[in-house]
Amino acid sequence: MVIEKIIGNMATLEKRAPHIEKVYIESDHLVKRVQRVVTDHGKELGIRLKENRELTDGDVLFMDESNMIVVQVLADDILTIQPIDIQQMGEIAHQLGNRHLPAQFEGGDMLVQYDYLVEELLRQLDIPYKREKRKVKQAFKHIGHSHD
Repeated sequence: MVIEKIIGNMATLEKRAPHIEKVYIESDHLVKRVQRVVTDHGKELGIRLKENRELTDGDVLFMDESNMIVVQVLADDILTIQPIDIQQMGEIAHQLGNRHLPAQFEGGDMLVQYDYLVEELLRQLDIPYKREKRKVKQAFKHIGHSHD
């Protein structure tokens, strides 16, 4: 089976099938419009999205009256940074920006993929953080940039 469009997302879908198969995807693969995956029931699928959009956690790839296939994002090794004030936020944002590290924000947390150098920097700057396995809503994307 080849999936060419996303039917919807579990977060907003009103009608659901009684049986759910899951496709476990690493967050890095959410940006791939073409890929081959296998459900937790061993069913092989090709994904070739016609629209220019990324996959997200909970996306429904297939649905009929008895079954649906849903994207489940695997947890990433994350540094959850929790600055205590605007000064700390500015310092770490500046440092991470200089390294061109992509970050995401959820509530008051800044999320970056685990890197031992960043962890050491956070210790040196005395900025509260924790290392955890956490599911992110979208892929960490590097933004194209050059220093001309």
